[in-house]
Order: sequence, then structure tokens, then C-alpha cells
Amino acid sequence: MKLGIIIICYNIENDIHISRCIKYLNKIKDIEVCLVNNNSKDNTYSVLKEIKEECRNVSIVNIKKFKSDNSAVKAGARFMSNQFNLKHIGFISSNTIDKCEDLSVLIKTIRDNQMYISMYNENLSKKKEIKLTLFQSLFSVMDYLAKLNIKHKQNSLNPLM
Repeated sequence: MKLGIIIICYNIENDIHISRCIKYLNKIKDIEVCLVNNNSKDNTYSVLKEIKEECRNVSIVNIKKFKSDNSAVKAGARFMSNQFNLKHIGFISSNTIDKCEDLSVLIKTIRDNQMYISMYNENLSKKKEIKLTLFQSLFSVMDYLAKLNIKHKQNSLNPLM
């Protein structure tokens, strides 16, 4: 089962360690990553293109007029839905990246927890009695990882480290 993850990027050129991002992205299995450049005013788009050139599982959507995170996520979801046969699509908003050391830390966290992320959304889908539309079925990757972190801390394990 393939999973899609949308990452919204806005003016994060200085928060991207290119070689580490490429390293972590190339180790991710069964996940398509869509980097959405939300009309950044710096060189974020150029840096994202450099990453995409080195990673087979990365796509880029370039939004030319700034949109809300919600609208940017929808643009990424439409793209991924049209390009790939994905069972689930998660997203990470731009303000989440601001809280991380850099984008590579976020990508490493996804890589290290991809099995849990897939299982979580699969379980959520099974609980729903009706079939959700594409936009209704989007889920926040970070909300899940926060819940996972709390659960694992109780068991003295922390998958986010």
C-alpha cells in the first residue's frame, strides 16, 4: 500500500540541508512525497528542484500566488491524486517546518515512522462507516506523530528520536 505525504514549504531555503534531505528521501520506501512551494520569496523552489532531481519519490507543486496552508494542501492532494495510485495522503503544514531544526529532520522522522504512519491512517479509515472524499480523507502526519510520541513515552520508547 502506497502512502502520499504533502509537505508545504514557504521561505525555508535556509532550513533545508539538501544532502541530508536527499539521503533520507532516498531511504523512504512506499511513500510518495509532494513538496509544495507556496510562492516562496527566497530560493526555496530552486532548492526543492535540486532535491527532486536526486529523488525518485519526490514531486513538486509550485504555487505562484500565496495560498493558505489548507489551500496549498488541497493543491498537493489534487496533484498526487492525479499522478499516483495512493490509498492515503497525509500532510505537513508550513508552520511545522518552522518548529523543526530543518526539513531533513522532518523527513528523517517520517522515514523512521513510516510504518506507524501507514498503520495509523489505515486504522482511521476502517473506523469510518462511509467512504470519504479525497479532501475528507487527508490526515495530519504531525498530529499522528504527536500522539505516537505520547504513547511511546509511556512505554519509555520514543520513535521520534
